[in-house]
Amino acid sequence: MSLEIKVPPVGESITEVTLSSWLKKDGDTVKMDEVIAELESDKATFELTAEKAGTLKTIAKEGDTLAIGAPVASIEDGGAASAPAPVAESAPAVKATSETVAAPADTTNPSAGASTSEIKVPPVGESITEVTLSRWIKKNGDTVAMDEAIAELESDKATFELTADKAGTLNTIAKEGDVLAIGAPVASITGGGGVSGGGSPAATISAPAAAPVISSDKNYATGTPSPAAAKILAEKGISPTAVSGNGVNGRITKEDAIKANLVSESPQAPVPPATKPSPVAATQATPVSFSGDRADRREKMSSLRKTVAKRLVAVKNETAMLTTFNEVDMSPIMEIRAKYKDKFKEKNGVGLGFMSFFTKAVCEALKEWPSVGARIDGDEIVFSNYADISIAVSAPKGLVVPVIRNAESMSLAQIEKAVAALAVKARESKLTLEEMTGGNFTITNGGVFGSLLSTPIINSPQSAILGMHNIVERPIALNGQVVIRPMMYIALSYDHRIIDGRESVSFLVRVKQLLEDPTRLLLGV
Repeated sequence: MSLEIKVPPVGESITEVTLSSWLKKDGDTVKMDEVIAELESDKATFELTAEKAGTLKTIAKEGDTLAIGAPVASIEDGGAASAPAPVAESAPAVKATSETVAAPADTTNPSAGASTSEIKVPPVGESITEVTLSRWIKKNGDTVAMDEAIAELESDKATFELTADKAGTLNTIAKEGDVLAIGAPVASITGGGGVSGGGSPAATISAPAAAPVISSDKNYATGTPSPAAAKILAEKGISPTAVSGNGVNGRITKEDAIKANLVSESPQAPVPPATKPSPVAATQATPVSFSGDRADRREKMSSLRKTVAKRLVAVKNETAMLTTFNEVDMSPIMEIRAKYKDKFKEKNGVGLGFMSFFTKAVCEALKEWPSVGARIDGDEIVFSNYADISIAVSAPKGLVVPVIRNAESMSLAQIEKAVAALAVKARESKLTLEEMTGGNFTITNGGVFGSLLSTPIINSPQSAILGMHNIVERPIALNGQVVIRPMMYIALSYDHRIIDGRESVSFLVRVKQLLEDPTRLLLGV
């Protein structure tokens, strides 16, 4: 009897998913609740599990876009466990060569039984239904220890490490760049005990056969360096086109980049002769010919980058966004920092920065102008009696916006500690979904990169964002005299649908007043 497996509901707003990878192949014997495939939506990756034990018959193909409820595969009743073994042995001779990699691994399952453990994409958040396998930390055939990180999974909000649930030999199923559903199989680990007698030889035989098969399947990963490899090649001045990749699907790994040297660029030197059809251009030969490599390099956009891009475009199209500007004399705050920064750090264990002053000033201004911290929900405007302040942080994978909860009730020291902790987590890609959801106002500091003036984009569904900028000494008129002061431009981008010009300007002026007279922050006046 055959049981059809369909795409399960994965979220209210998700109507379709992409079959990123099959973790089990057509004809494989699967167990009940075993992960057979990975499904990826625009928010997260999900695992698709078998609803019964039997023989898998695939219907959809990798890369197919499937609607919720669409059939993905069927599972037919399998008699004895010994039946699939001969089929798996003959499979490489009948099926396409791309399946010969998985066949030997499957033949070990019937004989080894519990010695093989399948690793699936774990749940990483309520709204995340799919993730992207950004890179393999361990390679196929590597020996791994229990709880050792073997891969990095990337959602549209954060990056997670996938760890081994047991010690043994790693058998990769998904490929780098695959979009996987929550619960989808990523790899399997074969224990080293009883498998070494029969399973290990099969695995070692399949390894050399797998190399030419994988390299022949060209896709976006072929010739594309991993982030670490790209950095090394850039430092060496070597083009990725001059390096052969030995990773999955021909991807250039960190080891490939380390072994590469400038000599590999020499074969590219004969390229300039192609530009000599015209003898008239002899005098222009020197400026036209380039000694460096001019090849383009393509990288698949990460899920996080795609999601950020969609949201930014949506904000520009769906809001009536305007920006108002002002400037702040930072002398008072800088004097306080210079006078008390050592004692502050000695007492609180964290440095006294500018972000705590701006956060406190914003919290006070929101009390007077609550519409700046409001949001639109359908035909209603939602006001909050608390201030959850989002802080924009530049992380290795892209821009993230963690939230400081109830910032209005926190001291300067508590805010600085919260900012420091969130920044460390962002750099290490360890932010949780709870730490990045919510928030009713955002502060972004482009000044740390040298920005003098900008128009920040609203962080939807919020209605306003404050932009900090670089501090520059400029001449200003003060009490009838021209003086030099450390000045900062500040910008407030706001949604004109619910925030009027009077409210936006008054809010920004209030922030300016509080920053130029920091004692008012402590007195609450």
